[in-house]
Amino acid sequence: MMCNVGGIERPIRIGVGLLAIMIGLFAGFSAAITGTALAVGAILLLTGAVGYCPLFTLFGISTCTPASGMKK
Repeated sequence: MMCNVGGIERPIRIGVGLLAIMIGLFAGFSAAITGTALAVGAILLLTGAVGYCPLFTLFGISTCTPASGMKK
């Protein structure tokens, strides 16, 4: 996989993903909102940790620097 999530975006995705998971687990919302928060949080956490986002590939977006765009 090529890196297409880099720079400051990776830690932001990880932080927002963790926040969304915590909200989903502890905020006491309805089941639909809880499930949505957990799913969004998991996706953000995973894409931030791995450095690859399928939607970025679909739209041709990359926030990686050329040097970090090598295969992992």
